Amino acid sequence: MDDFNSDTDSDYTSYWRDWFISSKGNEYFCEIDEDYLTDRFNLTGLNQEVEHYNHALDLVTDVFDVECDDDMRAQIEKSARHLYGLVHARYIVTTRGLAKMMEKYKKYDFGRCPRVLCNQQPLLPMGQHDVPGYSTVKLYCAKCEDLYNPKSSRHASIDGAYFGTSFHNIMFQVYPAMLPPKSSRRYEPRVFGFKVHAHAALGRWQEEERVRMCKRLRDAGVDTGFEEEEEEEEEMEEDDAAPGEEEGIDDMFEGRLVQV
Repeated sequence: MDDFNSDTDSDYTSYWRDWFISSKGNEYFCEIDEDYLTDRFNLTGLNQEVEHYNHALDLVTDVFDVECDDDMRAQIEKSARHLYGLVHARYIVTTRGLAKMMEKYKKYDFGRCPRVLCNQQPLLPMGQHDVPGYSTVKLYCAKCEDLYNPKSSRHASIDGAYFGTSFHNIMFQVYPAMLPPKSSRRYEPRVFGFKVHAHAALGRWQEEERVRMCKRLRDAGVDTGFEEEEEEEEEMEEDDAAPGEEEGIDDMFEGRLVQV
């Protein structure tokens, strides 16, 4: 924490936030305005969710001047990160926060959609839960309306609650012109240029689902009668594969040649 000392008050004012935003793995975050951080109304309820809340807030707002050992400082630093993330989820749905996130969205700071047919559509970070500790951040593509995992392991470890479940939807309500047209293109499997028959694909899917269902019922000990059908199918396969019961195609031709 000695690194947070500064020579001038002007440098000290926003040093922790600048350091946090510029750190590797924090590229998804935008800088929260100091006015927002110092307004206690915006922090309502967070004192019950963050350990060492007062010290963490002092660190985020760069007024931390308490002498403590290294272990305590590490705990306060961890709490400061958590506090910043929770406040960040509230800030990015404000007018100012949305504008900052939109600038990052335009610059592809959150990455591009890995789906080929989306043509590198920019992504937005989002959470699947508003309560921290449930899931990590995901990336939302507005074109295919699907979710993706971040490529970087640093980004993949960020709590999804730091962005919330509503941010990406509010973003496109405030900036409707940035909402891309929905992707209607779908990949069509082909063999030598010909489309794979839809009924054949459906049949394969139905068979796979039937096998999965039978396995689940068998594991649950449920008697459904599928076992009898499987035994009959196995017996038919064994009969077909039994040697000597039917003539092979080579034997048939050999017999005809002998008769001639």
